[in-house]
Amino acid sequence: MIGTTKFHYSYVIVICCCLIMGVDIGLVMSCAGIFYKPVSSDLGVSVGDFGLYMTFIYALSFLMLSLAGRMMDKFSARWLLTISSGILGLVYIGMSTFSAVWQFYAAGTLIGVALAFLLYLSYPVLINRWFKVRVGFFIGLCSAASGVGGVLFNPLAGRLIAEFGWRNTYLIFGIVILLIVTPVLALLLRNHPKDMGLAPFGSDQQQNDGLRTGIAFGEAIKNPVFYLLLVFAFFMISVSTLNLFLPTYITNSGFSVEQSALVASSVMLGVTVGKVALGLINDKSSLIGVLASTGLGVLGFVFLLTGQDNIAFMLIGAFLFGWAYAGVTVETALLVRSVFGSKDYARIFAIISIALAAGGAVMAGGWGYLADFIDFKIILMTGIGCLVISGAIGCYALKKSMRRTI
Repeated sequence: MIGTTKFHYSYVIVICCCLIMGVDIGLVMSCAGIFYKPVSSDLGVSVGDFGLYMTFIYALSFLMLSLAGRMMDKFSARWLLTISSGILGLVYIGMSTFSAVWQFYAAGTLIGVALAFLLYLSYPVLINRWFKVRVGFFIGLCSAASGVGGVLFNPLAGRLIAEFGWRNTYLIFGIVILLIVTPVLALLLRNHPKDMGLAPFGSDQQQNDGLRTGIAFGEAIKNPVFYLLLVFAFFMISVSTLNLFLPTYITNSGFSVEQSALVASSVMLGVTVGKVALGLINDKSSLIGVLASTGLGVLGFVFLLTGQDNIAFMLIGAFLFGWAYAGVTVETALLVRSVFGSKDYARIFAIISIALAAGGAVMAGGWGYLADFIDFKIILMTGIGCLVISGAIGCYALKKSMRRTI
């Protein structure tokens, strides 16, 4: 029986998911911003023009998600994720040779398709297949791995760029993906426990929690709170994409590339700590969770705005900003559950997630273009405004929680 088994293969699945999030996503998404300044300068384009490739990533992921979900059910998740990881590695190697910005846009489309599987579907699908207990803990653990990857790889990226240039850094990162993650997924990843003659971990421990509570999807979409949560999600993801431009802001403030990499790492540390802490906080109070995510994010922006002569202030601000970044995935999901319950949670959150994808697609490039015309300090102050509005919406939504009427 599973309950008496010391080791279960589900833990290998967790390791594979952590590798996907920590290395693949850590290198491709968490470290993306460190390349903005050196690549755009070398190509002779604006940061906004170069950063537009991230919009292609978000947009293609959004367009691919529906099909990717069906493919994960119909085909082998093991090989879909292995192939997607291989695509990332090959594209990054290709990016080391690019000489025009349109080539990065083309690369962004391929990365976006791969990330539909790796970023959005990998660990939620696999953890739910392999675990019946502690599902939330392991999903949070895998999600936090991307922050750990950012903490580890941003300083490495800064050092590699300073020593060997951005082209060789892309090449090295591509090789790392191909030599470490891709073969591990091919060798160790499995689709379902039944493929190995197993039951999901905790099947003999699962207890009946009773009927799910909450409101139906049809009723939810008729309530104004539903649309306010779309705004909440859009603003939260919009604020998080400012992370892509912080390294440029730091270097433009007179700090070195290595120092900007440290700031980027501080953001990822805040994201990692924030994801774990927000999960624990929300177990006690969703209201405090909303206030912690948005309030600490506002405080982080204040430190970033006032710390242009003090790297310690920049590091503190980046860490606190990371809590708002963490709130995109953690707080949005838990807020939707707190307001509408679990009855039709999947359908309701799927629609709310459209705002996350749309916000990422629009603002990943939008902030860059704004930065070409206005002082980045104004953009940071706009970020403060977005977080204040998000915090107010979250508090209002919880106050009007429809679960009270059930």
